[in-house]
Amino acid sequence: MAGWLRVDPAARDEYVASCRAVVESAHAAPGQLEFAITADSVDPGLIRIHEQWEDEASLLAFRGSGPDDGQTAQVLDADVRRFEISSVGPA
Repeated sequence: MAGWLRVDPAARDEYVASCRAVVESAHAAPGQLEFAITADSVDPGLIRIHEQWEDEASLLAFRGSGPDDGQTAQVLDADVRRFEISSVGPA
């Protein structure tokens, strides 16, 4: 999973901080390899989303742990997509 959320620039850092419990929960979840909700380093209203899971079952078991209703109401726009990767190698 990878993508972005757009929020009011004045509320971005607070939004990211409010996601801490979800990130901590993801880090403890079986099958989680990477999980981050971070402020973009250039755009003050942009939040980056990145998730990497060992397998489909791990991803699906964690679904439903996303933003609560209050967080969802702050999202002005979003584009988060699911990617299935068939191989990985050195960069």
